[in-house]
Amino acid sequence: MRKIGFLEAFSIGVGGMVGGGIFAVLGLTIDLAKGAAPIAFFIAGIIAFVTAYSYAKLSIKYPSEGGTIEFIVQAFGNNLFSSSINNLLLMSYVIMLSLYAFAFGSYGSALIIGHEVPWLHKLLAAGVILFFVVINLFGAYLTGKTEDIMVFIKVAILLFFVIIGLKTFNPEQLKPIYWTSPISIVTGGLIIFLAYEGFELIANAAKDVKDPSVLPKAFYASVIFVIFLYVTIAIVTLGNVSFEVAKKASDYVLAIAAKPSLGQFGFVLIGIAALLSTASAINATIYGAGRVGYLVAKLGEIPRNFEEKIKNGYEGMIIIGLLGVIFAISFNVENISVAGSLGFLIVFSLVNLANFKLYKETNSNRIIPLLGFLLTSISAVILVGYNFVHNPSNLANAAIAIIGVVLFTIIYKKIENQHLKRYLDKDLEHKALTEKL
Repeated sequence: MRKIGFLEAFSIGVGGMVGGGIFAVLGLTIDLAKGAAPIAFFIAGIIAFVTAYSYAKLSIKYPSEGGTIEFIVQAFGNNLFSSSINNLLLMSYVIMLSLYAFAFGSYGSALIIGHEVPWLHKLLAAGVILFFVVINLFGAYLTGKTEDIMVFIKVAILLFFVIIGLKTFNPEQLKPIYWTSPISIVTGGLIIFLAYEGFELIANAAKDVKDPSVLPKAFYASVIFVIFLYVTIAIVTLGNVSFEVAKKASDYVLAIAAKPSLGQFGFVLIGIAALLSTASAINATIYGAGRVGYLVAKLGEIPRNFEEKIKNGYEGMIIIGLLGVIFAISFNVENISVAGSLGFLIVFSLVNLANFKLYKETNSNRIIPLLGFLLTSISAVILVGYNFVHNPSNLANAAIAIIGVVLFTIIYKKIENQHLKRYLDKDLEHKALTEKL
């Protein structure tokens, strides 16, 4: 089996984060935080960085394809609660898939027509998901080296945008007088928190890392790099686009921001980067994390048998893809963002709590996962509180989705009588038995 090093693990983390979130929700964050949008991105990044500590420690101790859900099972047991969290994580990935498709449709429509056209937007959003479902059914998916190339191209374009955008940069809108209230700034960061969620995909590849010592480096380096990238992108965007334009073209504001320095070429270049990023993220989400979540939900474990894994994986890809299409064409981006961010904040708070509980096994400093648990939990409360006051419909949709996941899990478990195994990953179980002997 091919083993990966730091560069591949780093690329998985960066590729997972810079997948589409920055293109889809940058305009929304600017609308909420105004001139403090870079601070909003920094706040969300700090929460991700603290949580990365728990992921790094747990990944070394429990290297598994199951990643996040393996950690939940090890800390809280193979029960209904863990099953519900797995399905919540699966739902969050479906939301991410729909968000990527939403962004793809926005930029695709803007590139083809010159502005957003609703019917074309929805057609492109649904089409790109279905296209990659078909591709994956034929067994075509991105390999580690291909992901390296994809990450390099899209990150290179974004860094080029930052450098060139400084030529026409006007710092006026960054002044404190244009900042919104602290709660709006924090909420702006929490709504785009899902733009950072991809770093946890490194955990799913932990088994294939040749030297476990690179895992913490990959987690921390990828999050730090993406914080820098997002903050600088937000700064340059605010220096090139007015608040009014950002609000009007919120779904493709990054492409608009490239126009002052690069003209129509800049618009097209950023549009291409957005299409490339979102397409690769859709492909990876359908095949990777979503597939693993489906296998765990259906079988209670990750089968060692290759044929069984592929057979059930195909079934999962179709279901996840169809759900992604429904979400992408039925909800607006703010609804999707709130539900997705809340889902990941809940899951990440539990991962931090898991590391706090298993600190002896993972050889962790308990203060850091406790801090991560408090930050993610408080963030979830703030996100709920803000939307309760300002956008109750968004909160209602998120609540319906989460409650629906729990009810579905309860009903499914009663009908199928299927339970999670003590170890989702058979290799991890074998390792544990060997250590006991």
